[in-house]
Amino acid sequence: MARLKDEKRRTASSRAWLERQIRDPYVLRARREGLRSRAAYKLTEIDDKFRLLRPGARVVDLGAAPGGWSEVAARRVGASGRVVAIDVLDMKPIAGVEFVKLDFLDDSAPGRLKTLLGGKADAVLSDMAANTTGHRQTDHLRIMALAEAAAHFACEILAAGGSFLCKVLQGGTEAALLADLKRDFSNVKHVKPAASRSESAELYLLARGFRASRPALTD
Repeated sequence: MARLKDEKRRTASSRAWLERQIRDPYVLRARREGLRSRAAYKLTEIDDKFRLLRPGARVVDLGAAPGGWSEVAARRVGASGRVVAIDVLDMKPIAGVEFVKLDFLDDSAPGRLKTLLGGKADAVLSDMAANTTGHRQTDHLRIMALAEAAAHFACEILAAGGSFLCKVLQGGTEAALLADLKRDFSNVKHVKPAASRSESAELYLLARGFRASRPALTD
């Protein structure tokens, strides 16, 4: 097993994370294939099963940096499709992806993205995770608040029949979000791709069949 530099100066949790990264087959595969992150395989596995990213589709990737999901989306929708990535962080260019450095909660974001897409989106993706505090309950509430904000945004820019995919965490605070999504989409389910570590509480909410005639989610 590879030795870690400065091992003695690291915390136990830091050492455990690095050891896991070194052994992780998805991390190694991403490096071999030149992908930006192991997260690419999560979206790949979900899309292989549910076919969200069809050729010609218009896709928005929220909180896209470093671009792992945008890479996958661009390859799958092809030259006839459009992918717009948005983040407050910088992101290196990706062929076939239009990047906007902007908070998706900014009032101008929905209009700007629809202009870049040339219309409404067929899919809105979010692999965003809030900054962690180390306090489990607080971190859970933060990521669920982010998922709820992403759902509001998706309902503003999705075309009829569109799909929304976002990261959530296992727990009991998502009942309201599930209820809203079931109102606005014809099919809602949890998915956990193999590339999502088994010990992680991470799940993905997949909502398909957006009912565009329905009112958008409200506060």
